[in-house]
Amino acid sequence: MTKYALVTGGSRGIGRAICLRLAAAGYPVLVNYLSGTEAAEETRSQIEALGGRAHLLPFDASDGPAADRAVTEWQEAHPDDYVAVLVNNAGIRRDSMMVFMQDSQWHEVVDTTLNGFFHVTRRLLKDMLTRRWGRIVSIASLSGIRGLPGQTNYSAAKAALIGASKALAQEVAPRKVTVNVIAPGFIDTDMVKDLDEARLKPMIPAGRFGRPDEVAALAGFLASEEAGYITGEVISINGGLYT
Repeated sequence: MTKYALVTGGSRGIGRAICLRLAAAGYPVLVNYLSGTEAAEETRSQIEALGGRAHLLPFDASDGPAADRAVTEWQEAHPDDYVAVLVNNAGIRRDSMMVFMQDSQWHEVVDTTLNGFFHVTRRLLKDMLTRRWGRIVSIASLSGIRGLPGQTNYSAAKAALIGASKALAQEVAPRKVTVNVIAPGFIDTDMVKDLDEARLKPMIPAGRFGRPDEVAALAGFLASEEAGYITGEVISINGGLYT
């Protein structure tokens, strides 16, 4: 039996860094992505260059039937293995002041972050419970803890992700499955490239944006055997930019 790791939104940024960290820990990694095939291929190449194993698993996490089909096909092709580590990283921003926000901006963000968590986690949970070992790590945001103007959709989705994770952690703890959340602040990725870094840095006690590998290091620890007594936690990684 081989324990695999699945990272949604794993083709670039924080997701790519987490894929690399989990591969370095010995997990064959399933790299999920929606449309960035070239970026996903690059992630796989980087993992293989380090001696790890990676497989691409494209599907839209916000689409329940599509996610179910993709995971089911993988499971049927690997009947003796299971996804023991799930990192729910898929997320998008569609920022707007609420008075101007369109229905699509609300639903796309909530569907990807929150419904994506539900679709993928529910599908993989049975194997973790049956095998009596699993790690679920979800990537939330500072926005989900304190809220940020212009991000009522994003803040709502990330806050809901935190609440769902806390509840699920209590359901599955007896079966040695842990559920934790990482809440990054400003991390240097494509997700924040449109933000005014010069204006924001003075607000951060550490005086800089974080790096994807710093978030990945925390995800790697939470996915490890050593973190078996940590569950239901929300860990901020934001250079001291607290609420």
